[in-house]
Amino acid sequence: MSRTPKDAPDEEKPAAGKTPDAEAAPAEKGGKKERGPRGKDGKEAKEPKEGKEGKEGKGKGRPGTGKAAKFVPTNPNFRYIVRVANTDLDGTRSTALALTSVRGVGLRLSETACRLAHVDSHEMIGNLPEPTVEGLETTLGALSSQLPPWMINHPHEPVLGESPHLLGPDLETRRRDDVNVMKMIRSYRGVRHERGQKVRGQRTRSNGRTGMAAGVLKKAAKEAAAAAGKETTTAAAPAAPAPAAAEKKA
Repeated sequence: MSRTPKDAPDEEKPAAGKTPDAEAAPAEKGGKKERGPRGKDGKEAKEPKEGKEGKEGKGKGRPGTGKAAKFVPTNPNFRYIVRVANTDLDGTRSTALALTSVRGVGLRLSETACRLAHVDSHEMIGNLPEPTVEGLETTLGALSSQLPPWMINHPHEPVLGESPHLLGPDLETRRRDDVNVMKMIRSYRGVRHERGQKVRGQRTRSNGRTGMAAGVLKKAAKEAAAAAGKETTTAAAPAAPAPAAAEKKA
């Protein structure tokens, strides 16, 4: 007799709730895991961590270091320190930025001086030859005759009648002398300089407070006023008559 699908043995039918993948999973779990090499203590040796040199993007110098690469000049006549207007300038900076280290010279004036001296403002100042640097210094000293008055830092000189542009230590010396003159003639600005207060009309209600705190002064004034009030009340009160004098009158 031929068997029908209904008479098929139960072995061919998969068990309810189980799939072929589920049956294969325990077999895979039962297998041993591959273990790496063991260390001296019998524990599995950990993989070496990525060293500092293997990390990238953490510095402009060597990979993995936070320090920038040391500048190595190709010019044999390169100077790391350049002297301009009694000031030491960093030779590794561009000419326009290096000149801003001179007191009295900003970025606008430095770029203007580079144009007047026909010097590339983006070139490192340490690469410039000595005659070019001397020409830059001469140009900075003659800025007062080549610039408009609004770009000069000392446009009114009362003694000489000139309008010089002061640089370096000369600027600090002249500023100190001007302040001393204002103090001697007792001008408003000189008095404000002496007291250490604002000079150019700024507000002093909330900023620039000098001396003791206002709250402490107010508290002391209130205590003094209260003590003075008690003394006046006690002195103004009339004295009560003595009882012996009242009996005699009776």
